[in-house]
Amino acid sequence: MIETHERPRHLVGLIGAGIQASRTPALHECEGAANGLNLLYQRIDLDRLGLGPDDLPDLLRAAERMGFCGLNITYPCKQAVMQHLDDLSPDAEALGAVNTVVLRDGRRTGHNTDWWGFAESFRRGLPGAATARVVQLGAGGAGAAVAHALLTLGVGELCLSDIDPARAEAVAESLNARFGAGRARACGDLRADLAAADGLVHCTPTGMAKHPGLPLEAGVLHPGLWVSEIVYFPLETALLREARRIGCRTLDGGGMAVFQAVEAFRLFTGVTPDPARMQAHFTQMCPDVAGA
Repeated sequence: MIETHERPRHLVGLIGAGIQASRTPALHECEGAANGLNLLYQRIDLDRLGLGPDDLPDLLRAAERMGFCGLNITYPCKQAVMQHLDDLSPDAEALGAVNTVVLRDGRRTGHNTDWWGFAESFRRGLPGAATARVVQLGAGGAGAAVAHALLTLGVGELCLSDIDPARAEAVAESLNARFGAGRARACGDLRADLAAADGLVHCTPTGMAKHPGLPLEAGVLHPGLWVSEIVYFPLETALLREARRIGCRTLDGGGMAVFQAVEAFRLFTGVTPDPARMQAHFTQMCPDVAGA
């Protein structure tokens, strides 16, 4: 936090690849203004800078020297950043992924607000959804957080599918250690698992503006599924479009984007934000949310 002649200035940022379209900076700046804060939120786009996860040590040092009070972390750095931090919140340590770093008193503390953001979005966006068995695509940094949220919400069995089967196995093992044996497993036959599932959650970059397309064959979807995305740019991904076409209940990634930002804002500033106001501002930025 930098002192100015008028008000304390909170300088925060987002580290990730291909983040120019992110709504997170505007969400934080508008909520800061509503709370009388002078908050500036900067994008640190690895693609534009020609950098990658190996450059995190230099980026973190630069942020500290320039007076940043915190950073959000997104793909592909949520796991790589952990080795460069001094402390981890219990959630971040359990999940093995960090999306929020607080820089304070010379220390770097990693938090994970993704899991709470997804859980809050799911509660509001898919009330009454059946959760006996759920399939999740993607077991990376965001996937680990969403999997934790799903079991916290009461999913009976979570089947994890990842391009790296060993990663899916590792996340399932970690979940079972926290939530009880048999609550999670790596997918065997994805088609068969989906046929028996109540819902599908998608946690890979596929469907983002820079990674268009479907993350699985359209033919494995069926009307008995609800389908949830974490991608929010665009809100209408190819997966959600196909799911709606065949009659599935759907949930876009906008709610998770808002509610993870709610908790990150509190961690950065010490001020409790207004979730309804942040949701309304997100809707103004993305007018198709209401119809999504």
